[in-house]
Amino acid sequence: MGPHPAVAAIRLAVRRTLTDLAAEAGSTFTAPAREARERAADAPLVGAAVGTTLIGNAARHPSGLPRTPAAPGSPLVLVAVSGGADSMALAIAAAFEAPKIGLRVGAVTVDHGLQEGSDERAAQVAERLRSLGLDPVEAIPVRVGRGGGPEAAARDARYAALDEAAERNGAIAVLLGHTRDDQAETVLLGLARGSGARSLAGMPAQKGRYRRPLLELDRAATRQACSAQAIPVWDDPHNCDPAYTRSRVRHEVLPVLEKHLGGGVVEALARTARLFRDDADALDQWAALAERDLRTGEGTLDAAKLAELPSAVRRRVLRRAALRAGCPAGDLFARHLETVDLLVTGWRGQGPLHLPGGVEATRRCGTLVFRRQGD
Repeated sequence: MGPHPAVAAIRLAVRRTLTDLAAEAGSTFTAPAREARERAADAPLVGAAVGTTLIGNAARHPSGLPRTPAAPGSPLVLVAVSGGADSMALAIAAAFEAPKIGLRVGAVTVDHGLQEGSDERAAQVAERLRSLGLDPVEAIPVRVGRGGGPEAAARDARYAALDEAAERNGAIAVLLGHTRDDQAETVLLGLARGSGARSLAGMPAQKGRYRRPLLELDRAATRQACSAQAIPVWDDPHNCDPAYTRSRVRHEVLPVLEKHLGGGVVEALARTARLFRDDADALDQWAALAERDLRTGEGTLDAAKLAELPSAVRRRVLRRAALRAGCPAGDLFARHLETVDLLVTGWRGQGPLHLPGGVEATRRCGTLVFRRQGD
């Protein structure tokens, strides 16, 4: 008898991502390695917690994990784990699949310090992950700032901790447990902000060291998988707190849309993200080539040639130039680019424009100049 369908679906999604990572890292599961694993078939799993009921195929091992872990020098993949169903289902699937293709898997749980007892909860999650065979496992406390609101500040602190952990441990990638439901919420939030196609493209399956294997699966599947494998999960009360925008989208906006527009809204929004991402990627490539051709020897942009570009491409060129000059990406919005665009399409002698990060945009002698104030 095979695993629960939700367990199988998550393992398959994770296996695809890990296989790609192994190929990128040059990790191969060679015949000698396979023979060594077969010889070790009767050996007990190192590090398994005595008396702990774990998960998986009991005919292989009570833990459900491969009997022989990957070699110590194998490439390492980290999983970001909050203790919720999404990340726990991802972590245990990664622990099940990674050693089969010559990868080690560890985990990081971030303590944001925003709730009483959060340090104890992070320690409990870390210990649970160790008992499931992940190694190394770290519980990292962070200080959440105030910039950009509580959700953005917590996200920034979390990613900074994950980046630092990945660098310190030499991890080739960090897996994130975002699901199709998270993608749909992200698209709605982008639509509400009016941030353009890139925002509506949602979260990428791959960006830098980060991978999101579960973007094609819904949140219900991760809960079913944890339940089928008797994995305890923790539900963050912030996820139900209406003070947070994403929580309102999750518990108020999406249910109303599903009720009045019929089922399938989440799937449709996720599909919209994929389509917008394809379009946005193509336009970004066009803008990168256009910026290279329009840049003068002094590093400015030719305004007349900019005006000949389609607006979608032109504004991407302007965004690239502003970011290169020092604008923080998270603070540069569509309204800023619309104003800068008027220096190209509606030039009437306007003075310098002040952009986030202390960057100034000016039209001078038929060119656009982006520079930090004071430079």
